[in-house]
Amino acid sequence: MKIAKASLITAGDNGAYAIVALALSLFVFAYSARFGQASILLYYALWLPLLLVDYRGVLGNPARYAWLFAFAIFACLSFSWSAAPGVTVRAGLQYFSHVVCAVIAMRVIDTRSMTRGLIAGTGIVLAYSLLFGVYHLDPLDGGYSFVGAFASKNQLGFYASLGVYFAFACVFLLRDRGIWIFPTAAVGLMSAYCLYASQSATSALTTVAVIGISLGLHVLAPLSPQTRKTVFVAVAIVGVVGVVGAIYGGAVDSVLGIFGKDSTLTGRTYLWQQGIEAAGATPLIGVGYQAYWVQGFAEAERLWEEFYIGSRSGFHFHNTFIETMVETGFIGLLLLCSVLLVTVIGHLGRMLSQKVATESSILFGVAILLLMRAFVEVDTLNPYHVGSFLLYFAAGRLTLPAHRASQAQPRAFAPMPEDTHLRSVGLSSLFERPAR
Repeated sequence: MKIAKASLITAGDNGAYAIVALALSLFVFAYSARFGQASILLYYALWLPLLLVDYRGVLGNPARYAWLFAFAIFACLSFSWSAAPGVTVRAGLQYFSHVVCAVIAMRVIDTRSMTRGLIAGTGIVLAYSLLFGVYHLDPLDGGYSFVGAFASKNQLGFYASLGVYFAFACVFLLRDRGIWIFPTAAVGLMSAYCLYASQSATSALTTVAVIGISLGLHVLAPLSPQTRKTVFVAVAIVGVVGVVGAIYGGAVDSVLGIFGKDSTLTGRTYLWQQGIEAAGATPLIGVGYQAYWVQGFAEAERLWEEFYIGSRSGFHFHNTFIETMVETGFIGLLLLCSVLLVTVIGHLGRMLSQKVATESSILFGVAILLLMRAFVEVDTLNPYHVGSFLLYFAAGRLTLPAHRASQAQPRAFAPMPEDTHLRSVGLSSLFERPAR
């Protein structure tokens, strides 16, 4: 039996494959530490063979994505000055190949299949955690919290955040009213319960904030693009002033108190201080990608002991910017932050400038979630992580033509000719080719 190419690589025609591939990818991201290398090979098997089906249609011209691969390439090159070159080479190649898979996914998956696949994936991940999960004692605050099948409540909280957000996106942004409304509702409720059970303040606060921002921008949708921009700027200014006032008024401590936290964020402020000092030793290029948290290295061993990390692995500075600065210096920080900020600004620009921008409405929420979490977590710096996969997926969509009313329809994102110019409002100068 022959399988038509279109059923695998044409967005809209490959809905079933896209949903399954995304769902399994999320399961691998969540539990690869449990299932080992076999699960990683499954992840590669879901995406890389599509290049053999139609290389040009699936990946296109890699030169168009140079800015997407810049950090991954720099991470690979950092082995030449790394404190642990073997670790850096392996991790760098893993991160690079992970970005390749994300780029393939964004080229062959449309908006509706993406949303459904992520709902299915988070549902499977959280169901597994509910079936086989455990409670852990946090030695820093003395409380018990549900960590699921993860080693950290914050990771369970992150997947729960994604489940809540994509259930919201499916119902309110895509307006999906078909048979998928039932599994969407089930995953949304399960995600909300896991979010509560994890007691992750970071995940709860960022989820509420992202949904609030998305609803606010959704209210602006009926306005004309020019009016929409004016209202957004005015609201943004008022919002910034309000946030600054709330911070100086002690609102932060009040909110943290609701979650049983103090101003040290369970030791994170001390950890940030240690990270800043470590970054100061090699500020330009860092110690090498993933070359700080290495067993046998004195500073890593000290911090593992101070924070009761018996496994001596899976730890970080709980801040993407500090962690990136320590490992890859200012150059790496600039390259990674460029991808993150371009993604946020690019999808926001499409939302404010186009009459209909359903996809950007969804991906802007993802990007702003990752940006907010970057101050307290490390979601986009590691391979085989749902955060880094979603970042490069969302960023890559900006290299495709901006779709209007058809973008939420099944065939909205079929592979396009390589000569198509990007018309992303507000960011075209970053990506558009020079006029011939």
